[in-house]
Amino acid sequence: MAHIDVTSSSFQNDVLDASNAAVVLADFWAPWCGPCRMIAPLLDEISEMPEFAGKLVVAKINVDEHADLAEQFEIQGIPNMKFFRNGKVVAELTGFHPAETKDALIANIKAHLPA
Repeated sequence: MAHIDVTSSSFQNDVLDASNAAVVLADFWAPWCGPCRMIAPLLDEISEMPEFAGKLVVAKINVDEHADLAEQFEIQGIPNMKFFRNGKVVAELTGFHPAETKDALIANIKAHLPA
């Protein structure tokens, strides 16, 4: 499954009540954010990997269009990725460093999947 675009009105259903995945990785981003644009293709690729089928959903949240969600989750810098399990934030990654590789992101995601 590729990423899903989440809105303020779909957030409850797509992220908090998500039953189709063990973990929802909510990617808070903005179109003007260079690091956000750099990490987006990696997240898209990871979200389509067979090993994450049924275990991970990448939910994209544009903070410019949905400032209420950015405020609710105290987003102070982007990209900001929050891992949700059973409707609760269980981990957070802030920022993106060009040296970070796909393998590092995969390892981070795997660390937050239930055993």
